[in-house]
Amino acid sequence: MGRVILIFTYIWWIQNDPLQRMTARSELYERPTTVEAALSLLTRDRWTVLAGGTDFYPALRDRAVTGPVLDISAIKGLRGIRRAGNDWCIGALTTWSDVLSADLPPAFDALKLAAREVGSVQIQNRATVAGNICNASPAADGVPPLLILDAAVETLSSRGQRRLALAEFILGNRATALRPDEIVTGLLIPADSAQGRSHFVKLGSRRYLVISIVMVAARIETGGGRVMGAGVSVGACSAVAQCLPDLEKALIGKSGDESLAQVILPAHLGHLTPIDDVRASAAYRAEAACELIKRAILGCLA
Repeated sequence: MGRVILIFTYIWWIQNDPLQRMTARSELYERPTTVEAALSLLTRDRWTVLAGGTDFYPALRDRAVTGPVLDISAIKGLRGIRRAGNDWCIGALTTWSDVLSADLPPAFDALKLAAREVGSVQIQNRATVAGNICNASPAADGVPPLLILDAAVETLSSRGQRRLALAEFILGNRATALRPDEIVTGLLIPADSAQGRSHFVKLGSRRYLVISIVMVAARIETGGGRVMGAGVSVGACSAVAQCLPDLEKALIGKSGDESLAQVILPAHLGHLTPIDDVRASAAYRAEAACELIKRAILGCLA
């Protein structure tokens, strides 16, 4: 009986899956196997680029797919994490499960902690790091940890390659600087920024499978008992996750112990613009952000 149900479910999915229906009309769906083929297609039409698809499908709801879809998931060479020269390179098709299993310095601990918060394990196996930033949600779990690592986004088009700081790439809620004829090929982390230890803290209405109310990533580099370098970023408290440069400067030179949490002042969060919504009030977000920053910084020292 169980096998019959599985077969029926599979047949229903094939008949109703929007991606399967798209393949019946080749002009609506392409799955190139090389970057060159993908860029050639992008010069001829305006495509929706699909990688993991974990944001694409939920966004459809009950609507039909409109416009051509370019599935880049078959392009070899865009997946994996490696050290190349002065950078750590995270390929555009690298999944969150790949991040979790990678052998990375302690400065990437915040990114690994965020990876555990991206939906369920099944989602983590499919969703990509690049897709998380291209979706540009204010509550994207991957953005704060990447900001404290000074991540840059590498894009490619038939006209050439660009490298944009992540803070310049994400322009607002669901808005990026990606041009219609470009694809993201990877994220670049300067080796000089991958120093010290990092931590990530997320606040939601429940422990797992929840959109953030507030999230904080922090990276602290110490030497001789003092803070030599610092990075602090807050997500879900503005249209784009933001670093807190005033706080980062205030932390430099301070003792690298528990007293570091006392450096944090509400004034350091002045650049944030939290909103009232169904998950929390703006006032609650501001207060929670201050507390989460303290926890994240102490987590770096633990």
